[in-house]
Amino acid sequence: MLWSEKGDRHRRQTENSRENQPVTEPVPIFGAAKEFALSKEFHQQTWDDRLDAEWREILRLAVREDLRDAGDWTTRALVPEEAIGRAEVVTRRSGVIAGLPGAETALEYFDARLRWQPETEDGRTVEPGNRIARIDGPAGSLLTAERTVLNLLGRLSGIASLTRRYVEAVRGTAARIFDTRKTTPGWRRLEKYAVRCGGGWNHRTGLFDAVLIKDNHLAFCAGGDLGFPSSSDAGSAFTPAEAVRRVRQFIQVHVPQSGRVQMIVEVEIDTLDQLDELLDASPDIVLLDNMSPAQLHEVVARRDGRNRAVQLEASGGVTLETVRDIAQTGVDRISVGALTHSAACLDLAFDWLDS
Repeated sequence: MLWSEKGDRHRRQTENSRENQPVTEPVPIFGAAKEFALSKEFHQQTWDDRLDAEWREILRLAVREDLRDAGDWTTRALVPEEAIGRAEVVTRRSGVIAGLPGAETALEYFDARLRWQPETEDGRTVEPGNRIARIDGPAGSLLTAERTVLNLLGRLSGIASLTRRYVEAVRGTAARIFDTRKTTPGWRRLEKYAVRCGGGWNHRTGLFDAVLIKDNHLAFCAGGDLGFPSSSDAGSAFTPAEAVRRVRQFIQVHVPQSGRVQMIVEVEIDTLDQLDELLDASPDIVLLDNMSPAQLHEVVARRDGRNRAVQLEASGGVTLETVRDIAQTGVDRISVGALTHSAACLDLAFDWLDS
């Protein structure tokens, strides 16, 4: 199997030219939103060289599990090697498309003679029966590649479609919809890209690019004497506010200058007892876990009166039925694990065209 260098180069040129362009209407998904107070933001995923390389690694595994060393017995038995076919990829349900650059990469992997002609772009809304692309080339290769291409497009388009529903549900409020790390192993950047295509925003990519002090970090430190000085009367190693200060000291010493400025520090709380002290410590974001709308209203009011620079993120059990009530409390961010762990694939199909 060989990559088509000409096709690969053309795809990269096309992607580079549109990398920072909006790919969905009416929700702009690429670029910074100036109306938000936080001066730094988590990395927002585009289909860049790194993502393309990660998709190729996944693609190799996908082809290996489908073909092994024997190949496609059904197609080899029934389809002449010289046969040429033309097909279209069509939608069976309405949704939002994501993953088109990866579909082209997959076809090139199976057979560089397959020609991919997209008729829409990532982030666009589609309706049942819409054609999103045409493919022509060796019919046997097209049949062999069919499921891998549809798996990619269906999975990512499903995430983009669900994300769009959440984004539309909070339209008119100040809240933005964010994803989480609850992603398919190996597919994180792909799935985060799909969230962007749906109009959502990416939370941290991994443990390496931001600090998020979770309840389990604090719970472990509360379980014994770690040798840290503490002002907490409860006997824990440190309060959330102290954890923020300790993390910032650690960053100053251990994180290179280039990454230090953009390193976001976020801390989770599930009660209001330590909120004022935490706001004084000025984390970039406070994560509010499983709080009721009444509690969120109170947090927003206390934040606005004490430290408006701190962003507030609501999380935990967010659904399409509850997300607007949460957004109307005035929080800045709502993180939704369901975007990636509960999205159903968008129903897509290959249909043959007359030659």
